[in-house]
Amino acid sequence: QAQLVESGGGLVQAGVPLRLSCKASGVSINDYHIAWFRQAPGSEREFVSAATYNGRDYYADSVAGRFLVIRDDTKNLVYLVMGGLKAEDTAVYFCAARRYWLDFTRDTNGYGDWGQGTQVTVSS
Repeated sequence: QAQLVESGGGLVQAGVPLRLSCKASGVSINDYHIAWFRQAPGSEREFVSAATYNGRDYYADSVAGRFLVIRDDTKNLVYLVMGGLKAEDTAVYFCAARRYWLDFTRDTNGYGDWGQGTQVTVSS
């Protein structure tokens, strides 16, 4: 089971970039798809981005062109670089892991290992 810890959240002004980190321990992320999700108050948790074990990246339409996911398997880290932040990006951001032999999915139910989340607040 992967233990995941997110960091890097905070309060930023709109347009200021922010980088989130997801550090895995207890496993090698070589064996996992790693995804980012977010949950705003009163909303369901939604897919943001993912980096699969074999090097493919995926993005939600709402963040494509603004966010970049980077994985560093040597450090067991996955980053979410967020540019062009808007007030509507305000949410708790979670990273999650899914075993590599399973097809990639954007469904939250497809991920069994989750971090505790990090709050991102964007002021306009």
